Amino acid sequence: MTSKLDQLKTMTTVVADTGDLDAIAQWRPQDATTNPSLLLKAAASDAYRPMLDRAVDEARRQGGSDAEQLNYATDMLAVLAGREILQLIPGVVSTEVDARLSFDTQATLERARRLVGLYEEQGVDTGRVLIKIASTWEGIRAAEQLEKEGIHCNLTLLFSFIQAAACADAGAFLISPFVGRILDWHLANSGRDAFAPAEDPGVQSVTRIYNYYKANGFNTVVMGASFRNAGEIEMLAGCDRLTISPALLQELRDDHRPLDRRLSKDNAKSSDRFGQIDEGLFRWESNEDAMATEKLADGIRRFAADQVELESRVRRLASAA
Repeated sequence: MTSKLDQLKTMTTVVADTGDLDAIAQWRPQDATTNPSLLLKAAASDAYRPMLDRAVDEARRQGGSDAEQLNYATDMLAVLAGREILQLIPGVVSTEVDARLSFDTQATLERARRLVGLYEEQGVDTGRVLIKIASTWEGIRAAEQLEKEGIHCNLTLLFSFIQAAACADAGAFLISPFVGRILDWHLANSGRDAFAPAEDPGVQSVTRIYNYYKANGFNTVVMGASFRNAGEIEMLAGCDRLTISPALLQELRDDHRPLDRRLSKDNAKSSDRFGQIDEGLFRWESNEDAMATEKLADGIRRFAADQVELESRVRRLASAA
């Protein structure tokens, strides 16, 4: 019997949830995704030092205020890392817009366009780049415009069904529902210390979204993310894409038991229906979902904090040079 990882790859596109170049080279996933947290960890490695040095030099040449140079340097670092990752994989890489812009549509648009422009300057086929944006109302509106411009987007920090429905209506290329963080919230608020994989609230959320998309003909790709255990992954076998950490990839590789397909476009059924989703409906439905409201806010704060720490690391490097 082949490994569960090999079986999974026959049903689902496997994405590496890491910015570690060595790990990506080892696992050779189809796609890769990064965020400020992963970039912060990776930037401590020797492999990233030349990219850090170059990002700082490029920012100095651009000029501007210290804050502007820091923003430019961290964007350049993300792009240089993305370029290196693309040399190791056949598919696409996701590059994230600064989380501090999550409630500003225009600023998100400007930063996304700059990231794409930097990729173009590096000779990268921008059709292989997804711009990662938080699934706020403002972020979804930015993604809607970017998709019209031919810039594909990955809507991240997605926890609720209304977020998923709004992303599909906006024509987003891909969404990243966070399975494990949904589970975390329910463990903290339910009085339970565990959920069976089939009862896992994060698994149930992604299953509902997947079936809604497929039953209603939406083309938006569903990529489950933020897994806490292999059982969650196994329950979503057949999902369009799953982004998985190296530790869980290894666990799946070491397991040679049969893996059943759980999700299928042909078998998708959904009773969920929405008319036009306007801002009022989006905000009300979001308000009614305490888990999604809390985890979205927490996720933005965490990514923003890691962005600030990354900028601090770049500032220290620039000062020492």
